[in-house]
Amino acid sequence: MDRDPITLSVIQSSLIAAADEMFETLKKTSMSPIIYEVLDVGTGITDRDGNLVGSGAGIPTFVGILDKAVKRIIELHGLDNVNEGDLFITNDPYYGGVTHLNDVVVTIPVFFNGDCIAWASSIGHWSDVGGSTPGSMSTKVTEIIQEGLRLPAVKLFERDVLVSSLLEIITCNSRLPEITKGDLWSQISACRRARKRIIELVKNYGVENYNIALTNMFSEGEKRARKGLMKLPKGKFEASEMQENDDQWKVKISITEEEFIVDLTENPLQQVGPYNTSRDGAVISSQMIFKALTDPHLYCNEGSFKPLRVITKPGTIFEATNPAPHGYYFETRIRLYDLLWQCMAKAMSEKLPAGHFGSICGTVIAGIHPETGRKYTMVEPQLGGWGATSTRDGLNCMYSLSHGETYVCPVEICEARYGLEVGWKKLLDDQTGKGMFEGGKGLSTSYRMRAKAIVSAGYSRNKNPVWGLRGGNVGGTNKFKVRKVGAEPIQYSFVSDLEVDSGDEIVIETAKGGGWGRSVA
Repeated sequence: MDRDPITLSVIQSSLIAAADEMFETLKKTSMSPIIYEVLDVGTGITDRDGNLVGSGAGIPTFVGILDKAVKRIIELHGLDNVNEGDLFITNDPYYGGVTHLNDVVVTIPVFFNGDCIAWASSIGHWSDVGGSTPGSMSTKVTEIIQEGLRLPAVKLFERDVLVSSLLEIITCNSRLPEITKGDLWSQISACRRARKRIIELVKNYGVENYNIALTNMFSEGEKRARKGLMKLPKGKFEASEMQENDDQWKVKISITEEEFIVDLTENPLQQVGPYNTSRDGAVISSQMIFKALTDPHLYCNEGSFKPLRVITKPGTIFEATNPAPHGYYFETRIRLYDLLWQCMAKAMSEKLPAGHFGSICGTVIAGIHPETGRKYTMVEPQLGGWGATSTRDGLNCMYSLSHGETYVCPVEICEARYGLEVGWKKLLDDQTGKGMFEGGKGLSTSYRMRAKAIVSAGYSRNKNPVWGLRGGNVGGTNKFKVRKVGAEPIQYSFVSDLEVDSGDEIVIETAKGGGWGRSVA
């Protein structure tokens, strides 16, 4: 039996490559621009128990979803009831979906010689899963049941046999059935591709070597995390911030030689509207800050987070309980991540930047293409300014910290697929974010309508400006404006079911990052 370091390294690298191959499959075969252009997706491989082994490229917050989804599926069904050829699908945060109903997880168990040895999983943002408004992201809902079709960790395939009735339920509950079906099969293909690679790997090197390689990966991940933890300042750190609905959020971080503890218990009760996140979501925000501080350069796995402990309280916005809605969970999660970052930036101001624009700025426009007559749903996160650091100005027009490794949908694709006109995309500079080093610039974008459509949007930091650091000036705010023909523009923060017509214009202005240090006269 080969147990040499080279063999184990080949196995480990091959698993990471399999997750990357899944990602490329999604990129090249999906039907929605939010997936194949923006890359609002994630892929991952876990061991038989759902422990993260490796992940492909994609949104950082999606990295921590797939292992949690698999563990919840195992909890609900039991490994004894998981069979070769099964395929599970979930999008419900109370059944392993973690985020909101638009983000759909597809996962398959990988069997070798009759035993489950791994899971291959993918997640992608579907443009419409039903609900009360096109795009399935209403701001008016009070229960998750109003947000669209819930898939509670059910089998879409059972022993390689398609549950066709479930597929019909999925497609008939979407306003874009063919696109939904295409994105689903893309995710299925990605998972099957990884399954094939894992089985080939085990055939070549043996199950025992495979299991040893996983154990070593987890051990190395934990070793790197603890080494990084040793370099962090020790003690208790706190930060609080008034939110734009006048709620006060508080975070406490305690760092010892052995643990990085995030305490989120002193926060508001879950909201009636769709501005909650699951406990898993709060854990992911904590995992992101922990990884960034301790070991930012290499892949992560289950071992990478062994020193991290997150404390939440059921019934609060960071551990919402059924039936609380989750449609705009991403704004809650990114504001939590930003507050955790702010907490540590006060203690490590030489190493961490000032605040960034701090919002996904999710923009949904749904209508009928004026030339083709086909229904469409445009889903677009926006770019904004990042904070300055102790050595340089902030970066211009980047995706938010929790939405990295994604891309802008090209203007040509946007205009061709959606039938609207992109008036401009240009750097937005103002007098905010000044300092010894200046915050990065935001982006101004114009969408000009050529036909009637329905708009939904969610923009945080539309009142409270981005925070500066070490005496640097605050940055800007995010603005979402709708200018109807012949009328003055109206600014919104969270809105849905907003009708626009031909000739109307949507103008977006994202915030400039915070400044670092006082300006030198």
